[in-house]
Amino acid sequence: MYQEPLFLQPVFKERIWGGQKLSTAFNYEIPYKHTGEAWVISAHPNGPSQIKNGELAGKTLLDAWEHQGQLFNKPANNNEAYPLLIKILDAATDLSVQVHPDDTYAREVEKQPYGKTECWYVLSADEDAEIICGHHAQTRDELKKMVADGNWEDLLRRVPVKAGDFIYVPSGTIHAIGKGLVILETQQSSDITYRVYDYDRTDAEGNTRELHLDAAVEVTTVPHKTPAYDQNVEEIEGLTTKRLVTEKYFTVYHWNLDGEVNQTRTVDFLQVSLVEGQATLTIDGKTYDIKKGDHFIIPATINDFHLSGKAEFLVSYPTA
Repeated sequence: MYQEPLFLQPVFKERIWGGQKLSTAFNYEIPYKHTGEAWVISAHPNGPSQIKNGELAGKTLLDAWEHQGQLFNKPANNNEAYPLLIKILDAATDLSVQVHPDDTYAREVEKQPYGKTECWYVLSADEDAEIICGHHAQTRDELKKMVADGNWEDLLRRVPVKAGDFIYVPSGTIHAIGKGLVILETQQSSDITYRVYDYDRTDAEGNTRELHLDAAVEVTTVPHKTPAYDQNVEEIEGLTTKRLVTEKYFTVYHWNLDGEVNQTRTVDFLQVSLVEGQATLTIDGKTYDIKKGDHFIIPATINDFHLSGKAEFLVSYPTA
């Protein structure tokens, strides 16, 4: 039985709005001057993470999902795509204002397995940092007109944020991450984005980026609905766990470790990102030194594990 965690190598993405914080904050060797995204736990075909350790070293998470289904408690006849994608985003400048479709639209129109519901945990924030989350249009016709007129000041709902904040962004929500934010994003494994507004900026060749206004207006929830979700905090030995959200696609926790704790896996598999500090992970008598910027999966073949140290984690798993 496979008794090792799956440590994963991030896949980096160049973005017009990206910067250098993935290097300075996480000590990653980033390949671009404007590195905007690290896909840190990914089985998406556009950027699957590579496994760094054990018998599967050199394979991708996509390979493991397709050929080692027992690691995820995946039935042999399950042909669905890996459900989740974890990213860290460095917004040196504002991201475009955008919206994502739900599963039905993604499958019927884009022929992709998933739409994109996501959530953000703010790892760091410059003073006065903000996000866009939602809009003020009351009808779809009003939304169309405000978009056509470029009336962004009245349309967009701006929200100040700080480190430690959590934002849940269901599909159909107009949104944007503002400059000066580093965010860990937990999302459905989808790469479908409909761009609404991009501040009229141009790339190195002087070209503006494509907008997708018709599709964006079609999939946007009107009027905007601010989602409600329950959070709770528990203390177990040296670990304080805060459930940030549990909903249709994923459950996400923030773990604050100060000491040691024994844990038992109770779901199919756990996705774990160490976002501050350092710790020791012990599984079946074998220890692993882990630090800020490490990302791994506790597979279905591991029942119990031990953590010790002082660290913060974001932990997630598919809800269904």
